[in-house]
Amino acid sequence: MKVAILDTVHPIISEKLLEHNCNIDFHYKTDIKEFKKVIHLYEGIILRSRIKMNADLLKLATNLKFIGRPGAGLENIDLDFCENNNISVFRSPEGNMDAVGEHALGMLFSLFNNINRATLEVKNGLWLREENRGVELKGKTVGILGYGFMGTTFAKKLQGLDVKVIAYDKYKSGFGNSNVYEVTLTEFFEEADVLSIHTPLTLETINMIDKSFINQFKKPIYIINTARGKALVTKDVVELIHSKKVLGVCLDVLEYESSSFEFLDKSNIPEPLEYLLNSDKAIITPHIAGWTHEAKYKMGKVLVDKIINAFFLCK
Repeated sequence: MKVAILDTVHPIISEKLLEHNCNIDFHYKTDIKEFKKVIHLYEGIILRSRIKMNADLLKLATNLKFIGRPGAGLENIDLDFCENNNISVFRSPEGNMDAVGEHALGMLFSLFNNINRATLEVKNGLWLREENRGVELKGKTVGILGYGFMGTTFAKKLQGLDVKVIAYDKYKSGFGNSNVYEVTLTEFFEEADVLSIHTPLTLETINMIDKSFINQFKKPIYIINTARGKALVTKDVVELIHSKKVLGVCLDVLEYESSSFEFLDKSNIPEPLEYLLNSDKAIITPHIAGWTHEAKYKMGKVLVDKIINAFFLCK
C-alpha cells in the first residue's frame, strides 16, 4: 500500500506502516497544486490541517482507501465525499483527550487564582496579596457542552474537586454516571457557573456561542474553550465581560486563527482580541491544549493502530 504523509506527525505512524510493507512518501512542503498531480498514486493519506481534503481534491484520488488525521477534528476533510466513495476516515481523539482535560483545568485554576498576573507582578518587584485574592472552584457547577471524548475526559479530571459536573449534548443521551449529570439545555442554562466548550466545528456550531446564547445562563459565567475558536463570538464575549455577564475566559483556541491553527496575524489584531490580550479576565494559549509530548505519541499510535486493524489484521 502506498501512503502519503502530508504533515509532520509522530514517527510511530511511519514506523508501524513500514512494518506492514507500506511504501511511504513524505510531502511536508508539497502544496495543493503539486499534490494534485500525484494524489492518484496513493491508497492512504496521513495529514493534520495544512491541506484541505475537499471534494475537488478527493475526486483526483482515484485509488484512495483511507485518510488518517491525528487528533479529534475532521473539519478539513469532506466526510460526505469519503462516505460516498468508500474512503475510510480515521482520527485519534483518545490520544490527546487527557492533555486537553488537564490543560482546561490548569487554565481554569490560573484564571480563578490570578496566577498569570501575580507571577508577572512578582517578577517585576510587586508583592500584591489582597489585589490577587482568588475564587475557589469548590462548590461551583461546571457545565460541559458536548460530551464526546474531550468532554468525558474533562468530567473525569474534575472528580475530587467538590464541584458538580453537568453536561448537555444535543446528539447523545443516556451518558449520566458517577462523573456527570446529564441535563437538558434548559437545566444547563439554569445551573452552570462555568461553561466548557467541547463541540466539533460544523456549520451548526460556528458562532454558536454568541451573546444570545450566553445571556440564557441564569448566573454570570466563566467560559473555557479548548475545542474550536469559531464556536465562540469574541466581540460578544468582550461585550459581556464589560456587563459582568462573563466573569472571565480561558481560550486555547481563537476565532481568528488560520485554518491550520499555525498563524495569528500580529499586524492586524481585531479589536476584541486586543482587549482580551490586555485583560486580566482572559487566559489565552496558542492552541496547545492537546499538545503534550505524550499526546503526540498517543495520537499517532492510536491512529496507526486503527489503520492497521482495518486494512491489514482483518485480512
